[in-house]
Amino acid sequence: MGEYLSADEDYYSDPDSQEPFHSHDDVDVDVDVPVVEDDRDDPRSTPSSNKIVIRKEHLLLAQMGDLRRVMDLLKLREQHARTLLIHYRWDVDRLVEVLAEMGKDKLFAQAGVTLPGNTTSPLLQSSSIITCYICMEDVCPREVTTMDCGHCYCNNCWSEHFIVRIKEGQSKRIRCMEHKCNAICDEAVVRKLVSARDPDLAERFDRFLLESYVEDNKIVKWCPSVPHCGNAIRVDDEKYCEVECACGFQFCFGCSSEAHSPCSCTMWELWTKKCRDESETVNWITVNTKPCPKCHKPVEKNGGCNLVSCICGQAFCWLCGGPTGRDHTWSSIRGHSCGRYKEEGEQKKAARAKRELYRYMHYYNRYKAHTDSFKLESKLVETMMDKISALDRRFYNLNDFSWLTNGLNRLFRSRRVLSYSYAFAYYMFGDELFQGEMTKKTREIKQNLFEDQQQQFEFNVEQLSKYLEEPLDEYSEDKVLDIRMRVINFSGIVDSRCEQMYEYIENDLLGCLVRTTHSIAPYNSKGVEKASLWSATVDNSGCHPPQDVKDFGRPSKESGCSSSRKRSRRDSRGDGLFDLNLPAEAIDKC
Repeated sequence: MGEYLSADEDYYSDPDSQEPFHSHDDVDVDVDVPVVEDDRDDPRSTPSSNKIVIRKEHLLLAQMGDLRRVMDLLKLREQHARTLLIHYRWDVDRLVEVLAEMGKDKLFAQAGVTLPGNTTSPLLQSSSIITCYICMEDVCPREVTTMDCGHCYCNNCWSEHFIVRIKEGQSKRIRCMEHKCNAICDEAVVRKLVSARDPDLAERFDRFLLESYVEDNKIVKWCPSVPHCGNAIRVDDEKYCEVECACGFQFCFGCSSEAHSPCSCTMWELWTKKCRDESETVNWITVNTKPCPKCHKPVEKNGGCNLVSCICGQAFCWLCGGPTGRDHTWSSIRGHSCGRYKEEGEQKKAARAKRELYRYMHYYNRYKAHTDSFKLESKLVETMMDKISALDRRFYNLNDFSWLTNGLNRLFRSRRVLSYSYAFAYYMFGDELFQGEMTKKTREIKQNLFEDQQQQFEFNVEQLSKYLEEPLDEYSEDKVLDIRMRVINFSGIVDSRCEQMYEYIENDLLGCLVRTTHSIAPYNSKGVEKASLWSATVDNSGCHPPQDVKDFGRPSKESGCSSSRKRSRRDSRGDGLFDLNLPAEAIDKC
């Protein structure tokens, strides 16, 4: 779906972008979280949600919301509004800011927008024959096309130019062929000439124009589900959040990988790569490589000489691993001898390598254990409904079993957070990402506090899992009522412990970083928020967003979020008391 830009493309400084569609007439690593359905409405999806699912068939209508704003503001045709929005990565607010700062003329010039009528071609006069200065052929006027910038060439040259650009992945902003002309070619002309030569390529051009609304938009991303469901997700006021698509897939909106809080996107990327590589190669690396004494990267020896050079430029002795110079003979390295046994140096290096390996294995084993527990507990979904049916038949007084489904959903969410908390701790209290951010004493204190909270959280998760796995359909009514109370109690405690751990991570760990910034998705007691379906009504005047979505552009600055990296501590329970007879989701609303 994506395209690649050449070095001469001067887009606004954001990720690569692509152009949308043209007219209304053409529109005809991963563990999924199991969800236990009940008869209640899903509390994660509300009409006022700022997370919206846009189905493939609605992409054009959603795109027209931003296009119409620019068309009405600047009184432009659709193609020129699209060119502006593509240049500014579909950021309407940024476009308006640049308009206020620089004026309309500079805004148009930077984006390559040339309005028709501003220039005229000297070739199109009362001449029956026109010379194309690209191919130097004489052609009749009906075989010549003039762009809005006033430059005209023969249709064959234009067609070749368009086809080459589209195949090179530059269909979003095809510039005029004239030297140093910054004007963007009319997409209708591109479509007309390309379709006459290659209809399939013209369809590809149209598809890239439409998908530009997602590919180049900061607040719209494709759902990364496999196989792809075809949906796009729009999040208006949160960069770091986790969202659930209508297809059920949950992912991080920041990096489009699976939901991974409390790990930051950088931590999760490094952790998944490390687990993928380490699980199969750590033993081979230990046996066949030695660490560079300068950068500590593993180096493999590929020749007979014992003077080895790392890619960082450091030369060292393969026998002892000590740094050396580059001058050597067939038998020795100048100024270096490692024939004598030095117990202390060898022991220090071996101890360091062993500590690093043991440290990684400590966190990985616990991460893997909780991930495996999550997969095994997912099978409870298959048996829970059978248990509920059996209890309903045996005990007429127990007519509400939402405490089971809510407790199970709470267990799934908490187990996943607990698993990822070990990946977070591996990087938070190591030197790979945060070297120099904390003194050794401060790091030790904060690590102890975090591990205390993690241990309490882990204990309560295990207790909740224990009671949910009980064979309830075999127990007496009094025993079932006792377990019901315990499940409700531990559901609330697990939620409280998880929230406290998130607040400690956000405020006392990540919030205190000075040299670097790491952000995570905020804690949501109800789990990953489910995006609501976007819908639009179309009348004679065009399309507009649904009533609950209001303005389909970005939120105003007055309603934006605080710039502070620390989130305020909040007491979601008020006085800290709650009714144990209420289901977990009802407690969340208190």
